[in-house]
Amino acid sequence: MIEPLEVLIRLGAGVLVLLVVLVISLLLKGLDRRFAAWLQARWGPPLLQPFYDIAKLWQKENIIPERAVPWAFNGAPVLALAGALALLFFIPIGPISVEGLGLWDGLNPILGGYGDLILVIYLMAIPGLMMAVGGFASGSPLATVGAQREMVMMMSYELPLAVVILAMAWRLSHADGSLLVFSMSDLSENPVWNEVGIAGFFGLLVLAAVFFLIIPSELSKVPFDAPEAETEIGGGIMAEYSGNNLSMFYIADAVKTVAFTALAVAIFFPYDLSPVFGITEWPALVVDMLFWLFKIEVLYFVSVTVIRVGAARLKIDKLSWFYLVPLSVLSVIGVLLLYLDTV
Repeated sequence: MIEPLEVLIRLGAGVLVLLVVLVISLLLKGLDRRFAAWLQARWGPPLLQPFYDIAKLWQKENIIPERAVPWAFNGAPVLALAGALALLFFIPIGPISVEGLGLWDGLNPILGGYGDLILVIYLMAIPGLMMAVGGFASGSPLATVGAQREMVMMMSYELPLAVVILAMAWRLSHADGSLLVFSMSDLSENPVWNEVGIAGFFGLLVLAAVFFLIIPSELSKVPFDAPEAETEIGGGIMAEYSGNNLSMFYIADAVKTVAFTALAVAIFFPYDLSPVFGITEWPALVVDMLFWLFKIEVLYFVSVTVIRVGAARLKIDKLSWFYLVPLSVLSVIGVLLLYLDTV
């Protein structure tokens, strides 16, 4: 049974995490746009442009199309934002643990003992699913096409994503002789890299590559942005949204970006700097938090920014084929290499 004091601590920590991640997520969007401009030899928008965009959207009128289903049209962005924010309670945000700060160990992730990786994957699907619902509810043919594409894309990358998740859970469980390990705390505190040999190492590299290629599709970034495709279907799912409804989708996308990259870091790169340099307590917390932010930015830059600058948008049939065939085959190869490592 949870003590009242622990409830208050977790509640306060939850509010703090939400506020911090909201700021980080919008800054990450700003950095992404600046880096993309740099790669294209442009100056780019101000770093704080996402904050300006949100402030402007909240001042705009919230228009509901005449043919829309109002309750679904208005409810979809609310649920999308709620699903994205809920992710932050089950994914490690910041350092895995800091020596000398036992309180931090109990708060990271805040509700880690009440949900595992399976729950995280389900929550990860809510923003995309709500975007599809909003597109269907808008009554716009362009938004309907975008919603259909969103559903096709989600069904396509779920297979390789599930293979990667199951492979990581199985390999960690094989190391300690337990059942499948889906606990976020166990996955982040016991790096699988420490439990494998040469074949397993290459298997993990393959699975990591598959996971990183899923990131831009999960976030609907170029070249995997067929559901929006501004030059083709005029924004698709977002074609009829404006005002605070559009801003909630915008924030949900930003928060999901941090959540998904944080998930990748927790699974594949759960290492801190403080143990290497023998730093403890609050200095260690600062150093490891900065290192975590660095890992988030590098991962996003490599798996999203560089790809969207250097590649053109894929057609929905080619996008679906890419995930169902080559990426699924790659994920199975990674599993086989992990299995050979245990033989």
